[in-house]
Amino acid sequence: MEILILAPHWGSNALAPQEFIARVVDAGFDGIEMSLPLDPAAHDEWTGRIGAAGLQLAAQQWETAFHARFDEHRDALARYLANACRARPLFVNSHTGKDYYSVEQNMELLALAESIGAQHGVPVLHEIHRSRFSGHPTLLLPYLRQLPQLALTADLSHWCCACESLLEDQQEMLDAVLPHARHIHARVGHPQGPQVNDFRAPEWGEALQRHLSWWDRIVALRKAAGARRMTLTPEFGPAPYTQALPFGGELVSQPWELNVAMLELLRGRYGRSQ
Repeated sequence: MEILILAPHWGSNALAPQEFIARVVDAGFDGIEMSLPLDPAAHDEWTGRIGAAGLQLAAQQWETAFHARFDEHRDALARYLANACRARPLFVNSHTGKDYYSVEQNMELLALAESIGAQHGVPVLHEIHRSRFSGHPTLLLPYLRQLPQLALTADLSHWCCACESLLEDQQEMLDAVLPHARHIHARVGHPQGPQVNDFRAPEWGEALQRHLSWWDRIVALRKAAGARRMTLTPEFGPAPYTQALPFGGELVSQPWELNVAMLELLRGRYGRSQ
């Protein structure tokens, strides 16, 4: 099984496409995970430059997070998913639904995403993320019972925060959820937040080992299922995910440095194939 490690565009949005892509190539990533512009010219510039650099693309849609009303959220989801699928990426990682929508409303959104993905022949994955339909294990599990083929992006750092734990007491839940993971956001969270300030620091050793154990399990499950590839994206994000000192706002760690360090850890752990 091929192991691909992707660079997050999140946090580098101020860089011009050519500058960001050069940074990605220099660091040794296999591709990029990003939300593509709706503007057709900008969209095509990004996809053209990514392809010319020999990089893979995983598309995102997170913009629906800013649409609170259900009808607006549904319309935005259709628009952004279609825009993402037009690039023919490996998959689309979607921030879908809201934790305060009804089950019926979120099911409608999941069906819409499945339909758009099928039209384009592009898998749509739904990210485990606070405030989405998957924001807490007890919210997500009923959907998995109704939709046994539902594909997820595992960002378990969010559940560490939402459950105020390293999920030590939720093994049964993890056993139900991890087989649905098709992509990993390799960020380390902790019981009081979705991102540690530096995963290399000894005080975060337990949190790191817990996350690695989950990622190991997902990789092993995908290999056992005969998957052709597994993708992981280090996703340490900018402020306020990255903590800053008061008053001056100086960051206590650099997200891009952490993402490159996580790339190196993951490459050492999984290599290029499993």
